[in-house]
Amino acid sequence: MTVSPRKSLGQHFLVDENILRVIERLAELDPADVVLEIGPGLGVLTRFLAARVAHVHAAEVDRRLEEQLAGIDRVSLHWGDALRLDVAALDPPPRKLVANLPYNVATPIVAESLALGQLELWCVMVQREVADRFFAAPSTKAYGSVSVLVQLAVERTGLHPVSREVFRPRPNVDSALVAFRRTAPAAPPAVKRVVEASFGHRRKTLANSLALSGVASRDRAVAALAAIGRDANVRAEALAPPEFVRLTEALG
Repeated sequence: MTVSPRKSLGQHFLVDENILRVIERLAELDPADVVLEIGPGLGVLTRFLAARVAHVHAAEVDRRLEEQLAGIDRVSLHWGDALRLDVAALDPPPRKLVANLPYNVATPIVAESLALGQLELWCVMVQREVADRFFAAPSTKAYGSVSVLVQLAVERTGLHPVSREVFRPRPNVDSALVAFRRTAPAAPPAVKRVVEASFGHRRKTLANSLALSGVASRDRAVAALAAIGRDANVRAEALAPPEFVRLTEALG
């Protein structure tokens, strides 16, 4: 049965196997690895991974793909929303996330997966602008809350632009493989709340954004900024990721 990708699910099926060797290198695949794949699609990457690692947990929301994915050795299929998957309960436990992520959920999947302490390495195919956003520098247009949260927990180990021709349907945007390795636990809830509030009103000063988001009064925010050596009129995009940790501590 031919399955047509659904735009509503952000599906762009991987059809060119030449890119798989790049994934193998960036994901540092090892025969002992247990891998989590989200959005396996037609199973091109799934089969490639299953032939090279100990086990693959493949999470897919689209039941139409069951025929393409069923019966692959060393693969466990998990049907449903990947954002609701209890990854901590998977057996054997995955240590790497390797996936051609659906475009419409790529950013929340990566952001939420940072909290899964068992994950040590990521190699994900995403829109190029999303890959750039993950590791954007402060004071750039792409820099935002996800940049801060990602950079507090991981470091980038690889980036590889990907041709639009490796997908069906051919997307209207550029893509990239981005790989990164854990360097620290995910930002704790208090830091995450401050980061998200800080970028909640990008045209406002950081102190005003925190006040408008209900995290702290403006006076308290100004005092906390002063405690970390920042002016009251500074904007969120000017702060480096570690400064948000210090800001959270100063806010108490």
